Amino acid sequence: MDVLVTGGCGYIGSRLVPRLQAAAEVDRVVVMDSLASGSPRSLYGSFGDTLDFRRGDVREYGDVESATRGVDRVVHLAAITGASSTHDRREETVAVNYEGTENVLTAAGKLGVESVVFASSCNVYGRATSTDIDETVEPDPINPYAETKYDSESLLREYCEEYDMDGTALRMATNYGDAPGVRFNLVVNHFVFRAVSGRPLTVYGDGSNWRPFVHVDDAAGAYAHALLNPDAWPELVYNVGANDANYRIEEIANVVRDEVGPVDVTYLEDEHPGPSYHVNFDRLADTGFEPEWTLREGVRDLAERFTGTPDRRNSPTNTESEPQSQP
Repeated sequence: MDVLVTGGCGYIGSRLVPRLQAAAEVDRVVVMDSLASGSPRSLYGSFGDTLDFRRGDVREYGDVESATRGVDRVVHLAAITGASSTHDRREETVAVNYEGTENVLTAAGKLGVESVVFASSCNVYGRATSTDIDETVEPDPINPYAETKYDSESLLREYCEEYDMDGTALRMATNYGDAPGVRFNLVVNHFVFRAVSGRPLTVYGDGSNWRPFVHVDDAAGAYAHALLNPDAWPELVYNVGANDANYRIEEIANVVRDEVGPVDVTYLEDEHPGPSYHVNFDRLADTGFEPEWTLREGVRDLAERFTGTPDRRNSPTNTESEPQSQP
């Protein structure tokens, strides 16, 4: 099959594209990216007969339709990320994340695409009091990023029904870990960078906010699994992460301090400490996909990239920078 990955030069895309190229079922991977935030370096080692790069913007329907023409399945990653920053970018966030998704789904329906896997986020749950949030819990998005992701899930449902195509929205836990397109406005990665550079870790609020976390390799694995095995993902929405990988932000700081080395942790009062959600991932287990990395492994691995420690591994099976963002 031929597949399209929008936003393929981003963080997850930089791990997903090589994984898809290595899949026996895939003949060609089309990457469409505006390069507004992603970088061509994410495609190092990927160019060849199996890669087709298209520079394009999901806000431009012509770009999207051109990239979609001839493909069988789509992974739609392109989006404005960095949830906290989108309060000041609402109009742009809606244009890219919601209207861009509508363009992708319109092109997919028009051109007979079999399946669309959409990048949603556990951020849609907002500040939930429950410590067992599954896919039946009504989301309560509290920032434009989460609002557009949740609204786009409704679009996905509508287009799949209208065009009789498969669709899956992956509500991804917060990513961390090394990748060619690594982001450092995500809390784990940001803390590791501060720790290796000898600076204190700053926690906003009391650090009690819950977040689920998933390594970027596992995130890419989930997208690939959903794309290549749509029958194993019959539900429209899946939380993606692991039940034992829900952590309070203060716990993340302590893990980084333990694994990277002595570092001070400071707390700053914050009237708006951001989302807090403790997520259940039981539905994911029904697909046959299971994350493999642990948080401590990912923290050590990223720290080793900074310090040049030898013998690091690329995966467990060997196979959007702000001061601090906690999306």
